[in-house]
Amino acid sequence: MRIIAATMIAMLAGTIVAAAGEVPIELKPGAGLETVEGNCAACHSLDYIQMNSPFLDAAGWNGEVTKMIKAYGAPIGDADAKVVADYLAQHYGP
Repeated sequence: MRIIAATMIAMLAGTIVAAAGEVPIELKPGAGLETVEGNCAACHSLDYIQMNSPFLDAAGWNGEVTKMIKAYGAPIGDADAKVVADYLAQHYGP
């Protein structure tokens, strides 16, 4: 009985959060989008891309991708890192 009650409470809580009006982020279409979504969204919200876009140029995005890999341990290979940085620089910059 406790398991059923806990499950129902969890389901209700999820419904309330979903109804709070949070809109999923849709990034701009382009080459590399799937690589960005697959690698970046694995660890954090894609909101960070849009929030940082006014401040980061190509060098800045390259630095962010490098930081995610080296400082935070993001499991992104060199080829994917280049695709991610190129996509971000092309679609989200000043």
